[in-house]
Amino acid sequence: MTHDKKTIGIVGARGHTGMELIRLIAAHPALELAFVSSRELDGQRVADQVDGFAGELHYENLDPEAVAAKRADVVILALPNGKATPYVATIDAVKPDTLILDLSADYRFDPSWYYGLPELTRGQWRGGKRISNPGCYATAMQLSIAPLKDLLAAPPVCFGVSGYSGAGTTPSDKNDPDKLRDNLMPYALTGHMHEKEASFRLGIPVEFMPHVAPHFRGLTVTSNLYLGRQLKREEVLQRFRHAYGSEKLVSVLDEAPWVSRIAHKHHTEIGGFAVSADGKRVVIVATLDNLLKGAATQAMQNINRAIGVDEYTAIPLPQEPASGLLHERTRTPP
Repeated sequence: MTHDKKTIGIVGARGHTGMELIRLIAAHPALELAFVSSRELDGQRVADQVDGFAGELHYENLDPEAVAAKRADVVILALPNGKATPYVATIDAVKPDTLILDLSADYRFDPSWYYGLPELTRGQWRGGKRISNPGCYATAMQLSIAPLKDLLAAPPVCFGVSGYSGAGTTPSDKNDPDKLRDNLMPYALTGHMHEKEASFRLGIPVEFMPHVAPHFRGLTVTSNLYLGRQLKREEVLQRFRHAYGSEKLVSVLDEAPWVSRIAHKHHTEIGGFAVSADGKRVVIVATLDNLLKGAATQAMQNINRAIGVDEYTAIPLPQEPASGLLHERTRTPP
């Protein structure tokens, strides 16, 4: 079986998302981790850094030429914004049929790359080998807005709060636990990259105000949507159930989801659906783990489809009886 496996490498593997990807790939029947590149961890055993990884693979410090020379079938670029282009250009020159998945924002606005938010863009993939993975907040915002997009009377306003893993591993105020303790840190209150991304992808202006909280992982986005005509709550719910009823990684809940319940889970939860008295405003809450559905899990969905295996291969799915539990929780006692 081993000879059928595709080789895969990760550039920028030290980050939180890189570690999640290593775990997902280790459990994948059709992928074999060929290399992991990290300047800071050069020479160290991957197994010493990542729980759940076995084997003798070591981190290497690989420049674009060295990455291209590995000739892997799949390369994941898990680099900060603005750093992907030299790797893409070198791989293009050496092995252009390599599947490249970029986790940064560098190609999210490039029409020649497939933008891989499967629940919304699955039908737009045409077999291309260049995939741009969506941003974590941008994923939550788009999934919250898309089912009502045709009814909007004003730009959606989205209030976001993320755990500090979203601020990466490079030290800053936004990932300093001492500064975050008992705190909520607003930043980039207009013009955030994910605001631009969600606006560009939905084709409508989206307003977004992000904050960092003291927890480590998981984000929540509360979206305020003004509607051009009255809707009943049941009609709103029907739209979301219709949009995501068959999606294995989107759970539509009756009540508003909690960020504490989404950590280490691979799906998005969308709920709340509070409708104003006049039926023209609805507030929707979405949660996801920014390192998983916001990054690594979504990358695996995209890679799975591109290598021709089931989209959910090696992705732990949410437990099915969630809807039953929902009724138990919301049922009034006799």
